[in-house]
Amino acid sequence: MRVKGGFTNRRRHKKVLKRASGSYSANSRCYTHAVEKNDRALAYAYRHRRMKKREFRALWNQRINAAARLNGTTYSRLLGGLAKVGIQLNRKVLADMAVVDAPAFTALCKHAIA
Repeated sequence: MRVKGGFTNRRRHKKVLKRASGSYSANSRCYTHAVEKNDRALAYAYRHRRMKKREFRALWNQRINAAARLNGTTYSRLLGGLAKVGIQLNRKVLADMAVVDAPAFTALCKHAIA
């Protein structure tokens, strides 16, 4: 006996179309287009979860470098000096300190340069 799978297909189609809502034109209304858009969106989401980490690290490096140059040194010299002194702060904390607490960052720079 042949089974057409009406309920199962309808449930699967509704799930895909709900996930594709917000897409433009037939991409949010037509099942076959919506499947393609969902696959592409999930692939981008997977890839960008990894890229976000790279982009934030690059942003932190730029902020640290800008603040270091205001204090008369460069990014590489600052991090090298901090490593020699034995101060272990990650880039996220250093960048936040450079933006929020400039006097403390200046004190760190003086400590690292000397």
